[in-house]
Amino acid sequence: MDRLNSSARLMIVSDLDHTMVDHHDPENLSLLRFNALWEAYYRHDSLLVFSTGRSPTLYKELRKEKPMLTPDITIMSVGTEITYGTSMVPDEGWVEVLNKKWDRNIVTEETSKFPELKLQAETEQRPHKVSFYVQKDKAQEVMKALSEKFVKHGFKTEGKLPQNTLVCGDSGNDAELFTIPEVHGVMVSNAQEELLQWHAENAKNNPKVIHATERCAAGIIQAIGHFNLGPSKSPRDVMDSSDSVPENFEPGHDIVRFFLFLERWRRAEMEYSELYLAGLKALSFPSSVFVHPSGIEQSILDCTNVLRRSYGDKQGKRYRVWVDQVTTTEIGSNIWLLKFNKWEISGDERRGCVATVLLSSEDLSPSEGFTWVHMHQTWLDGAGAKDHTDWVC
Repeated sequence: MDRLNSSARLMIVSDLDHTMVDHHDPENLSLLRFNALWEAYYRHDSLLVFSTGRSPTLYKELRKEKPMLTPDITIMSVGTEITYGTSMVPDEGWVEVLNKKWDRNIVTEETSKFPELKLQAETEQRPHKVSFYVQKDKAQEVMKALSEKFVKHGFKTEGKLPQNTLVCGDSGNDAELFTIPEVHGVMVSNAQEELLQWHAENAKNNPKVIHATERCAAGIIQAIGHFNLGPSKSPRDVMDSSDSVPENFEPGHDIVRFFLFLERWRRAEMEYSELYLAGLKALSFPSSVFVHPSGIEQSILDCTNVLRRSYGDKQGKRYRVWVDQVTTTEIGSNIWLLKFNKWEISGDERRGCVATVLLSSEDLSPSEGFTWVHMHQTWLDGAGAKDHTDWVC
């Protein structure tokens, strides 16, 4: 990816439904735990790839429903559509490759010979994909027979060997991810029987593939720790912020830590103490300016007073905060410019802003973090809060 100056330290390739996203977790806690871990420790030098069978239409619907991060690469429609970044720029080179190897008439002809296959909705039929439903007990038999037929017609998969990669899945659709040599793999604890059976028959003795004991995104975090791929303790798993400072402190961690504090403060998940407010004040320049998304400028004293009044105002209510796409640039000696999207779910409302923050590390030890110099926020298109006064910091 263009945003990285060197090879990615880690690339995570993850399925979405029932792998990264747990549809049985109404609070989305495992997903939020992963979000905090990724933005704090990995976003600046690693790659996140979502690989899903969903069409672009259904993928975008999922993004509206769940607090998902923005991946560097999105692979949709069972590998037939690849896009990059926030704008989801299509990979035209991949389209050309598929055009050379794809014959829709052959696929339609061969699949018509299997009465077990039922066409999915029109939104799931894509230029290089024909999608069907099939009963679970017939799936493996049909897939095996179809694969043999398509190999005879010259269809086959090709790919490049990735490095520093963790692949994550839960279903038979994800099995091929685990066949790539030298990658680490995790089947989440809630993996379907078809994937577990594939593993027992093909990769049982492969130490690089594990069956996690944790569900969905929590299983991915577990695998990061199991394979020693990097930090695996999410800032959301640390209640005392003084214990959450990594050896190599990154500015992104300071951003994640602050907004996690904001969530816990408003949900009253921590005791009220003026010491917390004094600490925030101490880690801000006296002349610091915080620009609210509405355009109102606030001093550090103003922000402290707002925080004081907002303690516990979301207690017992649906309220979560997360950041996405934290980019970090050192623009001077000990001065860092960070840009990211900040999101909140408050009740049934989802609102977000793009934020720019200046941090300074001058005269501070790693354990002290950074001094906040300036923050400017602007509402994201269509994501402004209905009540601007409910948006704190």
